[in-house]
Amino acid sequence: MTTPKSPTAEEPTTPKSWLREHSELGVSVLLFAIGVLLLTDALTMDVDIAQRGPVGPKTVPIVVGVGLLIIAALLAVDVLRGGRGEAEGGEDVDLSEPSDWRTVLLLAGVFLGFAVLIGPIGFPVSGALLFWGAAYALGSRHYHRDPLIAAVLALFTYYVFNNLLGVPLPGGPLMGVL
Repeated sequence: MTTPKSPTAEEPTTPKSWLREHSELGVSVLLFAIGVLLLTDALTMDVDIAQRGPVGPKTVPIVVGVGLLIIAALLAVDVLRGGRGEAEGGEDVDLSEPSDWRTVLLLAGVFLGFAVLIGPIGFPVSGALLFWGAAYALGSRHYHRDPLIAAVLALFTYYVFNNLLGVPLPGGPLMGVL
């Protein structure tokens, strides 16, 4: 762990600079929120009495949720004490460059669109849109090849989950065809 530079008389500590120095607290907050959500869902889960045993369906979510809360607290304490994560030796990201918000927003839109469309149009079509949209957002500009690969990948995924693994996915209008 390396310690951050302490502010000098020339560099006053502003809220923005403090947040930048302690940006890893965001990961801690995210882990804490996921842990609370997981514990809330696990503790409010309706379990049939016949499903109970020494290890019921609530056990793993509770263990994972508690683990997330502990890790979030330990990470927050470490960051507030001055600890910082070390960059990977092979990392080729230039941290002085600004974030690529266009790509982030495109990917978020693609995932949101998938979540909205999976019910009405089914997984094969919405999955193909998801795969094609993610490829486009990440920079692929093969307009003839990408939609075909996305459609094949979505149909293959649908077939594997629906027919081989027994996990039903919504087929939408293609339910009778597939």
